[in-house]
Amino acid sequence: MSGPLSFDLFCRVVDNFGDAGVCWRLARRLASLGQPVRLWIDRPDVLAQLLPSLILRPTGQTLEGVRVAPWNQAEQAMPPRGGVVIEAFACALPTAYEAAMAGRDCLWINLEYLSAEPWVEDCHGLPSLQANGVPKFFFFPGFTRATGGLLREPDLLTRCKTDQARDRGQRLQALTGLLSAPPADALCILLFCYPDAPLAGLQSALASLDRPVWLLTPGPRPSGPLHHQNGLQVISIPFVPQARFDELLWCCDLNFVRGEDSLVRALWAGTPLVWQIYRQAQEAHLEKLEAWLDQARWPGTAADLIHAWNQLDNDAVARTLPAALREPVWSDWRARSLAWRTALSVRPDLGQDLLDFCLRKRQTR
Repeated sequence: MSGPLSFDLFCRVVDNFGDAGVCWRLARRLASLGQPVRLWIDRPDVLAQLLPSLILRPTGQTLEGVRVAPWNQAEQAMPPRGGVVIEAFACALPTAYEAAMAGRDCLWINLEYLSAEPWVEDCHGLPSLQANGVPKFFFFPGFTRATGGLLREPDLLTRCKTDQARDRGQRLQALTGLLSAPPADALCILLFCYPDAPLAGLQSALASLDRPVWLLTPGPRPSGPLHHQNGLQVISIPFVPQARFDELLWCCDLNFVRGEDSLVRALWAGTPLVWQIYRQAQEAHLEKLEAWLDQARWPGTAADLIHAWNQLDNDAVARTLPAALREPVWSDWRARSLAWRTALSVRPDLGQDLLDFCLRKRQTR
């Protein structure tokens, strides 16, 4: 089969911005590769917060080559003949739509959550025959060559390097509307966390430093103990649209991020980051965190900080964050962040790898 494939991408919003963010980036990337894409989403209002140009119309809207449509309309839609249906994060397709796939010669992809666990490599790309007779292929984003990679636009790192060569204060003011720029010697930190993050420990750690600290909190300030103290300035900034979130990460020396989409973008920034992983029952998320830390190979003190942050341990955060910011740990952490970005960037990105996978499967049918 020649010519572009048509993609239907289904997204149910569970982790607030994370699911919508990943699915929009993937849809946009596939469209940039010349593929027709429809994104069916159950919470277009969440996507609209990331994508201000999205108008919440009952009939949907086409943006950047992607047709964004409400989930409920998919019940009456037909799968693309000879195309690809992507079920993001095991969201379960509409019943009538799934039944119609058998007669439309579709490829069925289950896009899994990002994980660094070793078993992911063994399961990536495997088929599973479904009740409608259509095999479903499991596609895992990941950090190794045996997985589907990470979402990345072709010009992302070039834009990052170009942007970071400009004055940070001017960039930050233009991006956020702040009236003043941080001092040249200020430590700029982005805080994008879940509500249960150990903010008391963060407050204690940052207020104890002997240098100015600007803690930037997008949108409403997280509830809790954060306040100006000593050299610490806690600054609420507007919630930036997804298209400019990278620029905010590039302005900061250290990024506290949450979920999957923000983690990947912080990795591409090439600066130290603290990840708050999405919590799961029986603390299964801590096993995933450990596998990721094994891949990251941060300095031990930085890894201790990330453990403390995810275990919601205020005392440990207050102790380990200042230690991670001291030399030589801080320089080691920065160097490893750049080195890992470089290693990841030589591999195909998730969008290209997924398209190549689907084209190979189509050729063998």
